[in-house]
Amino acid sequence: MSYQNVHSGSLVNFTIKINELVKENKTFVLCDTNTKICLEKIDENLIFSNSEKLIIQSGEENKNITQVVKIWEFLNGHNANKNDFLINIGGGVICDLGGFAASTYKRGISFINIPTSLLGMVDASIGGKTGFNLNHLKNNIGTFSPAKMVICDADFLDTLPNDELKSGFAEVIKHALILDLNFWNQIKNKSFENYNFQDLISKSIDHKLTIVECDPLEKGPRKKLNFGHTVGHALESYFMSKDKKLLHGYAIAQGMIIESYISYKNNLLNLENYNEIKRFINSIYSQIKLSEYELNSLINLMTNDKKNELPKISFTLLNAIGDAVFDQYLSKDETKKLMLDFIENG
Repeated sequence: MSYQNVHSGSLVNFTIKINELVKENKTFVLCDTNTKICLEKIDENLIFSNSEKLIIQSGEENKNITQVVKIWEFLNGHNANKNDFLINIGGGVICDLGGFAASTYKRGISFINIPTSLLGMVDASIGGKTGFNLNHLKNNIGTFSPAKMVICDADFLDTLPNDELKSGFAEVIKHALILDLNFWNQIKNKSFENYNFQDLISKSIDHKLTIVECDPLEKGPRKKLNFGHTVGHALESYFMSKDKKLLHGYAIAQGMIIESYISYKNNLLNLENYNEIKRFINSIYSQIKLSEYELNSLINLMTNDKKNELPKISFTLLNAIGDAVFDQYLSKDETKKLMLDFIENG
């Protein structure tokens, strides 16, 4: 698996690279009802500007097998063959769904990711993870299949509302917390309105590629990228089951606070670092209040997390800001006790 063909910059600057990659093969474009507006921003000289296009419903609630079947039927109906390309233009949902459909159609066709959200640019489009949700469980079905090319153009961020930008920014925070104290100090000392997002995207891409290149199938250090996601994915799944909207990044932000607290209570992270993390994240994201009743549902969801390898719940925790440790296992009872303590004292 190779992840090197990831680029940050204006899409129009990569027209020749895209054309050289695709050559004379057919291309098919996938986007959703939110990101179809981005098609208008795509340079007319790109090889897929006249391609057949499929527009599916947007939103995490539509990240399911029904949409995957639609993509397969779209490709099949237009006689896509093994040499053709699927072009995914959209956020994390489109990159995940499109990547999965491409990786399984005729046992795998090539795809290109052109993420249009900050979340897609710094996380979902990079690293080869594809998939969809099953019975409200996040990404419970999926493959490892890297895109042939990824192009992250910050100009697309102009189409995003502020809450979507903040959702993607949570993954930037995660990269700093697990890998880079200097990067953490850089982002925590600026207000959200003053960030240079192209710089943040480039830095996050570098951090993620460093990890996935050495561990493409998540057998070791790549598990560090799961920080905040054990609790965060459970929150997302719980909200989906109640037909309530919770953006991925907002769930992960809360997950990072709780998992930082667990790190502190397990004598890994010091109290000063925990409070620093909590203050910064709470300055950007609204807190999610949890009841004991909801906590029981979250614990049950965490026991079904795809990351678990033992009859316990798997966490990535922090030794310090910029230093993460993976394969930290807690029982259901231990997890519940710590999360109850967080609700009362965190």
